[in-house]
Amino acid sequence: MRFCKTPAFSVEVPMYSGGMLMHAKRWTREQAIAYMREKTGMGEKEVTAEIERYIVSPAQACAYTVGMLKIQELRARAEQELEAKFDQREFHDAVLKNGALPLEILEEQVKEYIQRKKAEL
Repeated sequence: MRFCKTPAFSVEVPMYSGGMLMHAKRWTREQAIAYMREKTGMGEKEVTAEIERYIVSPAQACAYTVGMLKIQELRARAEQELEAKFDQREFHDAVLKNGALPLEILEEQVKEYIQRKKAEL
């Protein structure tokens, strides 16, 4: 899904004077849909849903990517520190068990997971 999210940064939508304008390019909804269809190969219905979501919540794509990058960073750290003890299922449990969290708290939980795994015989 990463490929589909990248073009969305170009079409995030600020609200302006009662009308919708797309990011710095000031695209219309239709221009944004055409751009994403061209860049992603997604169908019109799917792209329309994406664009309309960015109209309603313009910072969603940025928040998604920041979280994704943090989780990738934490996974790389866990893999590096745990080596053969790294277990993808256990890592996923550590990341997902408490639902949505601030990234600082998630990082602490992953650190605790790493310490627990290191302490295992």
